[in-house]
Amino acid sequence: HGDQGEGGGVQALLDLAGLRYTGSDALGSGLAMDKEVAKRLLAQAGLPQAPWARWPATAAALAELGLPLVVKPSKAGSSVGVTIVREPERLPEAIATARAVDAEVLIEGFLPGREFSVGVLGDRALGVGEIVPVHEFFDYECKYTAGMSQEIFPAPIPAALAEEMRGLALETHRVLKLRDLSRVDFRLDAAGRPCVLEAN
Repeated sequence: HGDQGEGGGVQALLDLAGLRYTGSDALGSGLAMDKEVAKRLLAQAGLPQAPWARWPATAAALAELGLPLVVKPSKAGSSVGVTIVREPERLPEAIATARAVDAEVLIEGFLPGREFSVGVLGDRALGVGEIVPVHEFFDYECKYTAGMSQEIFPAPIPAALAEEMRGLALETHRVLKLRDLSRVDFRLDAAGRPCVLEAN
């Protein structure tokens, strides 16, 4: 778990040792772990995601993203170092929180809709689950504290939306060169359209 496991370090050692293992190799793991690299690859492939910028960002870029903003480390897991910023004066504090985890920081436009997750096994997208956290987003506490979130499978959504997310999950898995199994997280935008958050 974390950078060494999810980021490809262990996989690289196993590759060097000639040992077989289940899951993505060092390249795929690294691409998915580095959120900026992943976002650029997803954008090239035309996959929907929240508008974003790398910090430091220009005033024009911040104005285009609007408020609220999501500030996060580029390479971290479990929502560590993530802050939702609703007032401009809180941005420096959020940047410092993210920088304490990783030197590279990303800023995203906030997606206000429901959150979902789709597993990929081999070359097949599995069912869609909905994540309902007690807090405003699925933060560290909600992920690891009993009773702080619900995970509903299958998600109570129209079949067409579920099928759209399953297709997007499979394409994300392929674009990031993942292998064997992954989980792709989504959040709906203000219009109810699914956007890729990240792949795990």
